[in-house]
Amino acid sequence: MSDLTARNEYGKRMADRTTSSITIAADRPAVLAVIADFPAYPEWATQVRSAEVLSTGDDGLPATVRFALDAGVISDQYTLGYDWRDGVVGWRIVEAGKMLSGLTGSYRFADAGGGTEVTYELAVDLKVPMLGMVRRKAEKVIVDTALKGLKKRVETS
Repeated sequence: MSDLTARNEYGKRMADRTTSSITIAADRPAVLAVIADFPAYPEWATQVRSAEVLSTGDDGLPATVRFALDAGVISDQYTLGYDWRDGVVGWRIVEAGKMLSGLTGSYRFADAGGGTEVTYELAVDLKVPMLGMVRRKAEKVIVDTALKGLKKRVETS
């Protein structure tokens, strides 16, 4: 995946993204190890009901992952394709579910005085009509909950 620009199923740019950051008291490899351990996501990412690695890349990192998500107004099953680059883990939907037609996001990493600043960016495009305000609130809940869960998981591992 070379383009992390959020696009819908018709290739049009998706307008809104939700972004949030958190500083984790650990180095980048420790954070990446937790992010790459998809089967453990239900233990710390409360909206994720299951995550199954379907394929890995030549580097041994997950390339496609099947998720079951229950985030209140957004509940679905879908498959994401991952791109692991220095300083960024990006993903995009490769198999849409019943509600989601597009899902693009990334974790970006920066050194933060003995820790790692993690910025999570997410754009969701739905097949079902939903007010933009409601969708953005759902995105914010997903992003904030994931960052807090990631921080707790990394710092207590």
